[in-house]
Amino acid sequence: MEPAGGPAAVIRPARVGDIPALIEIEERCFTTDRLSRRSFQHLLTRAHALSVVAQIGERVAGYAIVLLHGNTSLARLYSLAVAPEWRGRGLAQQLLAAAEAGAAEQGCVELRLEVREDNAGAIALYQRLGYRRFGYVSDYYEDHQPALRMEKQLAGGRRLALSRVPYVPQTLDFTCGPASLLMAMRALDERIDIDRRHELQLWRESTLIFMTSGHGGCGPRGLALAAARRGFVVEVYLTDTGVPFIDSVRSQEKKDVMRVVHEDFVQQTEAAGIPVFERGLSADELAALVDNGAVPIVLISSWRIYGERFPHWVVITGQDERFIYIHDPFVDWEAHKTTTDCLNVPIARAEFGRMARYGSTRLRSAVVLKGRR
Repeated sequence: MEPAGGPAAVIRPARVGDIPALIEIEERCFTTDRLSRRSFQHLLTRAHALSVVAQIGERVAGYAIVLLHGNTSLARLYSLAVAPEWRGRGLAQQLLAAAEAGAAEQGCVELRLEVREDNAGAIALYQRLGYRRFGYVSDYYEDHQPALRMEKQLAGGRRLALSRVPYVPQTLDFTCGPASLLMAMRALDERIDIDRRHELQLWRESTLIFMTSGHGGCGPRGLALAAARRGFVVEVYLTDTGVPFIDSVRSQEKKDVMRVVHEDFVQQTEAAGIPVFERGLSADELAALVDNGAVPIVLISSWRIYGERFPHWVVITGQDERFIYIHDPFVDWEAHKTTTDCLNVPIARAEFGRMARYGSTRLRSAVVLKGRR
């Protein structure tokens, strides 16, 4: 070990050659939830992430890793560690400052993190540097310890009061629509159950049966009918009245099934008296709806967040002059994401306009819940 004196640290981008030193720091700093060699390799080479190290002389003394969230303006501090012998020199603060600057350069206006509730030193550091607590996660770590969620507004960010929409993650790859609908309904009625049974029930009511090579997604009319059956005032907006997502299916037999289901949804929607407007909603219109107490569920293309082309439903939770805020029901665990990455995600208005279109028809669609009947 070396004393906590000596030359100043140089903060620089992490390199693959640093991985042995990073693993050593990880093993010395943490007893659980350690990052593996494979995780470091992924984070430094393929992940949408920023990684910096503090180098003192020839040694790597600490590191910080920030995960970015697609074309959103949100980032999360994934991990921060300083080797024991180099503590007390302000390295954690320097690494965090570099992480914040890197995130801001990428257009992020908010940096979030999770920290063990019993890590008083780290919590004090974050609070001193302007982070505030905004959530609590029980049984978060491998040893079942809880975590605090904290966040900081970076340059250009602002803190605002967001709507009361609770967060519900989807439990299957194809249940983003039901999970979004659960969030919207629970925001308007606290009596709504938000368990998995209800999520799957909503999927059964809303699904188009088939989509791409797997289970079917949920179209706007199906979701609206499910909401109306539960007593909600609901409106549908769409720019294409044809069968949603049908271009993603190659099999003619599957296309025929989707058409039958779609036609049934059209008839049921008309019989239920649900208003269907053949147009999309602008960011300004979505903002006005939110300000008036409505909860819009909006269809987006996941390409601009996840790099994969599939239709995806999200919930609008707030707005300001620069951003639309969403709850994203999909948690990309394989990309080291957590629910912290998916809550009230800020997306620049122009970017959201590009995101809220799907498929060759550039379908724009929203299901708007306005309260109970």
